[in-house]
Amino acid sequence: MIIRQLRDTSADAEAVEQVSRAAFRHLAGKPQDDPPDPHQLVRELARAAHLVRHDPGGCWVAEQDGRAIGVALSLRREGLWGLSLLAVLPEAQGRGVGRILLERAGEYGRGCLRGLLCSSADPAAARRYRRAGFTLHPTMQLAGPVDRAGLVDPGDIPVHPGNATQLHLLDSVDRRLRGSAHGPDHAFMLAHYDDLLIADTLAGSGYCYRIGGEVKLLAATSKRIAVRLLREALARVPDGVPALVSHLTAEQEWAVDVGLELGLSLSTSGYLAVRGLRPPAPYVPNPGFL
Repeated sequence: MIIRQLRDTSADAEAVEQVSRAAFRHLAGKPQDDPPDPHQLVRELARAAHLVRHDPGGCWVAEQDGRAIGVALSLRREGLWGLSLLAVLPEAQGRGVGRILLERAGEYGRGCLRGLLCSSADPAAARRYRRAGFTLHPTMQLAGPVDRAGLVDPGDIPVHPGNATQLHLLDSVDRRLRGSAHGPDHAFMLAHYDDLLIADTLAGSGYCYRIGGEVKLLAATSKRIAVRLLREALARVPDGVPALVSHLTAEQEWAVDVGLELGLSLSTSGYLAVRGLRPPAPYVPNPGFL
């Protein structure tokens, strides 16, 4: 087996996507031969290329006989190390591939005081991250059709579409909540997600990304602003498209309350793993960029 850094090539981006798709479909019990959603495929290839370009030292692949069998993508932003992806082909699991890849990716975060990642409910993954020194916070998700009868008057907090001219505001909110900005990751999200919503008042600020029915990232300086942003994001979910708000720790009860009020179903789903910080709040993380 060979462990090497990923390269900024289409072949390596495709290897990351193929390994991760096989691993997570296996975990979810889904058929391996179903074709991927074309839009999601484009985003996953672009995410791999983005992280290899900005964080080459944190992106690794394990190869056996010239074939990728495991991948790890990690990033470092202003003293925070985040694990964006760790995946191993089903037939290669249980052989220490994931442990080695996590060690290599973790070396990229040497000197970072804070660490953050989203974990599946897989017991092997949870054990691996706990042994790496992370505190595991069980998470919940909200899913289902939005009950639009619950979308009452939004109140006095204005929300409007955002753009690249407001990156300083986004980074300021990020630093307040998790101690580091997302930096170049905002450019990716602006290019590949449907909406960026901004709330900026004298009482505080916040933002939210949405794609289809899924809330991809939400950060705010107060629960009141976070609730307003989440309600607006769910109001923009297209008719007939199920909503999804995931990776919610107990600190995000404000989001749970909004989701239940709008008819979404609540279930448990994996862990938010943190090291050197508490779970950011009010905050809905993006697993790819945390």
